[in-house]
This record gives sequence, structure tokens and C-alpha cells, in this order.
Amino acid sequence: MTAIIFPQAGKLTALPPLSLYIHIPWCIKKCPYCDFNSHSIKNQRNGLPEAEYVDALLTDLQTELPNIWGRPVETVFIGGGTPSLFSAKAIDRLLSGVRALVNLQPQAEITLEANPGTFEIEKFRGFKDAGITRLSIGVQSFNDEMLARLGRVHNGKEALTAIDTALNLFDKVNIDLMYALPQQTVQTALNDVNTAIATGASHISAYHLTMEPNTVFGHTPPQGLPQDEVALDIEDAVHAALSAAGFLHYETSAFAQAGKQCLHNLNYWQFGDYLSIGAGAHGKISYPDRIERTTRRRHPTEYLNAMQSNPAAAIERKPVAAEDLPFEFMMNALRLSDGVPAAMLQERTGVPSAKIMAQIENARQMGLLDTNPTLFRPTEKGRLFLNDLLQCFLPD
Repeated sequence: MTAIIFPQAGKLTALPPLSLYIHIPWCIKKCPYCDFNSHSIKNQRNGLPEAEYVDALLTDLQTELPNIWGRPVETVFIGGGTPSLFSAKAIDRLLSGVRALVNLQPQAEITLEANPGTFEIEKFRGFKDAGITRLSIGVQSFNDEMLARLGRVHNGKEALTAIDTALNLFDKVNIDLMYALPQQTVQTALNDVNTAIATGASHISAYHLTMEPNTVFGHTPPQGLPQDEVALDIEDAVHAALSAAGFLHYETSAFAQAGKQCLHNLNYWQFGDYLSIGAGAHGKISYPDRIERTTRRRHPTEYLNAMQSNPAAAIERKPVAAEDLPFEFMMNALRLSDGVPAAMLQERTGVPSAKIMAQIENARQMGLLDTNPTLFRPTEKGRLFLNDLLQCFLPD
């Protein structure tokens, strides 16, 4: 088969919206299922290097300024790890530094990930005073037995207390849940999701527990994982409960009340740009003539040392190949239940839809992609078999 040529790939007439992702890589302890770049604070001989790490983050951001100069930053997401391990004072200094360096929009959504095991009322109040507008709480389950099997450091009561406090402080609160857990049944999964709904949180992220490579569970899966058919029954029940409670299933694993979607993540799925700083952070930046992916040094010590001596050396930059752009776009956009306007492909990648019409038609004929020519939207079957849909757009 002849390779498709994309002469305009990466050449953009307008740059997409820009978000900022900030990675804080420490946790109280590493969870056995987690494949994120996170490191136990027990391995920090001299304690958590809060001040040094905030200095490094701001140096990192300053190093990137020539690449995003003048562009407004629409959203900020502080993820990890467990960012709520940091003091409110450190988060305040970090966000003050961000505001001094970039054009952060006045109404920007600013999310912080928090763990109930690091919950303190005064700290949460301090996060709000620092400018956090949205809190994402990593609950995973309200069942103490399930939490123990997942290696979590909190219990169900602590999770409910943290959520209640957050709801009194923040307009937007997300609860992270996991399902298809060891020895979980449909009913115990429903107990979790119904408890989350009853809190009044406006956003719930529900993830299927997966055995990721290079994790403890990936090496030695836990006993009692539900069989595939039971796991599918659990997923169907969780999704149905959220739908019945008025939550919109707007993205593969995300459910929100109307108007409460996570704006930061929407920008990801719509192939917007995200400047990413911090140890191991991955970013995407568009220029008028190319699209670049960036990666930071992964280990916190190496990252800190590089930011103190030679910041540019800590950042790897790699242009996205023209032939990969349609797949990368679809890999994000087709996670959205409502999809995206078809015109967005050319706006965000420089590739006209006509250039990949054969792949589009193939996906439609397979019943995986909506036939509406103005949209790229997965059908119900396409959402169920998303990997099959995405394979239609893999480069030859």
C-alpha cells in the first residue's frame, strides 16, 4: 500500500488552547496497581523537598516560556503522585510563581489531586486560598476491605470526611473510583458508586482496575479478580447507576453533572496543547509549523539536579511525525462520547479529513464511527470497542 502524504501536517493556521500540567511525584507509599511516576516519601532521607521542588518547577516553567510566549493558559492541573502532601503554603508559592510567569486566565480552572490519607481541614482551606478551584479526591473505594486489597492508606470514613469538607469549599469536586476489584461483586461495586453519588459530588471518574506492566499487581495479580463476564456486569451496573443519577458519561471513564465536566481533561481529548512541568511530565506543544511532544527527567532527584544545573538538558523534545498525527488526534477525540467537530482535525493537526477518508469510511462501515459527516463521534459500538475503532486510524 502506498503511504499517504500529508504535506500540511503540523502546519496550523491557529494554535489550540493551552493548559498547564504540574507533576508532583511523591506519595505516602506506592500503590500496587499504580504505573504513574510516583515515589514513596519513605525513601526521602531528608524529608519532602517542598521548597526545592517548587523552585525547580518554576525554573522548568521559565525555561519553556519562549515556546508559549503570549499564549493564555486556560486551565491548570496539579497531579501526581499525591500533590496534597505539599503544604498549602508551597502550593500558594507555586501558583503565585505561575501567575507571575504566564498569562493565566482570571477564571482558569485549577485542579489539585488529593488523597484522603493526607486530609486536613486547614490544609484544604489553604488550598482554596491559594487559588485551587477544583479538588480531585482519589478514593477508589469506600469499602475498607477493598481499600486494604488496593494498598490504600485511608479508610472509607476518612474518604467521606474529606469529600464533605471539599464540597463545602470548592465549586467542583471529583471522586476517583475503581471497579472490578479483587473479590468485588456487582452489589459491592454499586455500594461504592451509590455512596459517591450520595455525597453530592458533581464529577465521578470510574476506572476499571487494570494490571499494568511494571507494577506489583502487573507482576503478581491479586487473588479474586472478577472474571471477564462479571467485570462487564460490574461496569454496566456502575455506568447505569451514574446515568440514572443524572451524570453524563462524557468521556470513557468520566461522568459529570451538566456543566461540571473537567475543562482541563476536555482540552486533552480535543487535542489541545498542554505544557507539562515536573519530574517525568509529558507535554504537547503546537507551533505554526510543527507539533512537539516533551518529556522531563523521570526520577525526582535527577530532575531536581538538572533544574539546578542545566534545565534544558532535563527536557526531551520530539516532533510528532506527520503520518502519526491523524491517529494521535483520534486516540484523544474518540474518547469523548459526543466526539468533536470534523473540522477540528485540520485545525489541530493540519491534516484535512479528505486525506484519511478511506480510514473514516472503513470505521463507519464497521459501525464504529457515526455517519454524520460534520462530526467524528464513536457509535455505541465504537465506545464499547474503542481499540478496534482506533486501529482504523493507525498509520500504515
